[in-house]
Amino acid sequence: MRVMVVGAGLGGLTLAQGLRRAGIDVAVYERDGADGRPQGVSLHFDDRGAAALRACLPPAHLAIAEATMGAPRGQALALSEVDGELVVVGNRVLDGTAGRVPPGRQVSRRLLRAVLLAGLEDVVRFGAKFTHFEQRPDGTVQAWFADGSTDTADVLVGADGIGSGVRWQYLPQVQVYDTGKRMLMGASPLRAVADTGVPELIGDNPASAQIGTTMMAMGALRFQESPRAARDQWLPDLRSSAIDDAEDFLMWAVPVTQERLGAAATPAAIWRRTREVAADLPAVLRAVVDHAWPDLTVALRIGMIPPVPAWPSSQVTVIGDAIHAAPGFGGNLAMQDAHLLRDALVEVAQGRSEVRTAISEFEDAVRRNNAPALEPHP
Repeated sequence: MRVMVVGAGLGGLTLAQGLRRAGIDVAVYERDGADGRPQGVSLHFDDRGAAALRACLPPAHLAIAEATMGAPRGQALALSEVDGELVVVGNRVLDGTAGRVPPGRQVSRRLLRAVLLAGLEDVVRFGAKFTHFEQRPDGTVQAWFADGSTDTADVLVGADGIGSGVRWQYLPQVQVYDTGKRMLMGASPLRAVADTGVPELIGDNPASAQIGTTMMAMGALRFQESPRAARDQWLPDLRSSAIDDAEDFLMWAVPVTQERLGAAATPAAIWRRTREVAADLPAVLRAVVDHAWPDLTVALRIGMIPPVPAWPSSQVTVIGDAIHAAPGFGGNLAMQDAHLLRDALVEVAQGRSEVRTAISEFEDAVRRNNAPALEPHP
C-alpha cells in the first residue's frame, strides 16, 4: 500500500510518521518551504494530540516532544485592571465538559513540527504545489503538481488546511466562510517581560484580559526540559533553529476585525499594527507586545466550515482544517484525525479491511468529532 499526503502541517506529518512506523509507504507534498506557513508560535495541546503522538511517533521522537512541553494547565484565568494594577478577577476549570476547553499543556508549534519532520527527510517534498488529482480505473489516485510532476498512490489524503486544494476538488459542495475575524498572534521572550509581572501572575495557566473593547489572551511556555538537552539525549542528529534558538516565552493573541487590521501583511507590519491595537491596554500588557519577536508575529484569518453531511467515500480523504476548522485547537483535531486514519489504513494494509470501507468508517468518525466553537487559548 502507498499513501500520498498533501500538506506537511502537524496532522500530515503525524500521519506520515504513523504510517512509516507501521511499514506503509508514504510520500508527503508541501507547497511551502521547510519552515511552513505562519500558524502562530504555540498550541494548547490536549489529550487528543497526546494520544496521536503516543500512537504514531517512534519512542525517541515521543520522548523529546513530551520533555519539551510546558507544565499541566488546569484552569483559565480572567484578568482585569483594578486601581491601575493587572490582577486575576476570576478563573474557570479546564475540564472539557459543557463546551469548556480540555486541560492540556503548552507546546511550541515550531519545535513540535521540527520533531515531526525528523526522519522524514526522504519522504517530504517541499515547494510542491498540488493542482489536481484523478481517480484511476485500477483503484489508484494520480496527483499533479504545479511543476508538472505527478505521483500515484492507493490513497490520497488532503492535510492542506482550510484552503485545501484536495477538498476543493473532492468535496466541492463544502463551503468555507470568512468570519471577518482575525487573530493577531506573537510571542515575547520570557526574560524580556519578567519585570512586567505578567508571567508570575498567570503562572502556567492560559489567561485573558478584557480592557474596554480590546481583549488580549496569553500563556507562558516554560520548557520542562531544555530543548537542546532533550535533543542531545533523544535525537542528537536533529538540527533545527526551532530547537537551537528555543527559549521560554510568553505567547499572546489579540482578536481584531479585518477592517481594523487593514493592509498589514508582513510580520513587522502586523507587529506594529498590534502595538497600535494594544494602545488601550494596561502598560504591562503593552510592554509584552513591545518586547515581542516581530518576525514571529502573524495575523491569522478565522474561517469556518459548517458541519458537512455524509459524502460517498473513495480512496481520497481529508483531515484537520481541510474538513473541520477549529481555531485555536485545530492542531489537536488534525493529529486526532491522523491517528484515526493511520489506524484505519493499517487495517487495510494488514488485509482486515477494504480501502473504501476503512475510509468510510474514518470519515464517519471525522463527522462525529466535528469540534464545537470554543474560545481559543494560547
